[in-house]
Amino acid sequence: MMKGTTIVAVKKDNKTAIAGDGQITFGNETIMKSTAKKVRKIFNNNVIIGFAGSVADALTLAEMLEEKLEQHSGNLKRAAVEFARDWRRDKTLRKLEALLVAADKDNLLLVSGNGEVIEPEEGVLAIGSGGNYALASAKALLKHSNLNAEEIARESILIASSICVFTNSNISCEVI
Repeated sequence: MMKGTTIVAVKKDNKTAIAGDGQITFGNETIMKSTAKKVRKIFNNNVIIGFAGSVADALTLAEMLEEKLEQHSGNLKRAAVEFARDWRRDKTLRKLEALLVAADKDNLLLVSGNGEVIEPEEGVLAIGSGGNYALASAKALLKHSNLNAEEIARESILIASSICVFTNSNISCEVI
């Protein structure tokens, strides 16, 4: 489990929102920053990514994913599979400690260094130390509310921040 962040992605009504908190934790005791942005748009604003884990590692991986998107004409699924394959095969990259959630207008994917590319059945993904809290919140809100994707993602991070000490309520969110 990656500590120090929470990312949640929600797909509803042809929109996908990815939200993340802003806390960077050093070790298990010190909050180093509370306003980090762990969600961003890449590939000409056609893909949203959110990352959990080492910031430097995640930024390296984001650049690699964007390169794969360029090589595969923006096909997120194909780019993610090739990216995960390279990530898993490379001895140096395998040591990187991060997870990525990526979405475009059609797809929502979790990509890991173990070679996994997972598309959720219910249109909800969450990663990071508060991921399970945000995932449960998002599933409940998706099923039992009229909130849109962005509202569900934001509220799920707020709920996780009230439970997880590694998650704060300084939320960044992108919608596609």
